[in-house]
Amino acid sequence: MKESLELSVILPVTSENLYKAWLDSEAHSEFTESIAEIDPAINGKFSAWEGYITGTNVAFEPYQKIVQAWRTTEFDDNDEDSKLELIFEKMNNETKLTLIHSNIPEGQSEEYKEGWLDFYFKPMQKYFKKK
Repeated sequence: MKESLELSVILPVTSENLYKAWLDSEAHSEFTESIAEIDPAINGKFSAWEGYITGTNVAFEPYQKIVQAWRTTEFDDNDEDSKLELIFEKMNNETKLTLIHSNIPEGQSEEYKEGWLDFYFKPMQKYFKKK
């Protein structure tokens, strides 16, 4: 049975700048403090955390939503990609980022929840506060 999770965080950055940073190899590498390579086009491939995470950009609504096909090296070869939806909501000069991660292989969602909090949300808070 597939699993899913939903997380939100408020970040001290405009939705436009957060959206652009997510799809930019250099900025993504800086806010995660790990190497990311991103082709910011539809069907463009990406990798993060030195290849631990890989996937493809599926859909964009500029400054509002990014949809990606997403997987890690922990997926079995026969597992289909999970789906990552990032929703950017303007809140004055801040952004509420809601992350909906679905179609996760059974038994892995709790680990990814911790990963999103520890390796994305916390470093992003720190990174965007400095900007």
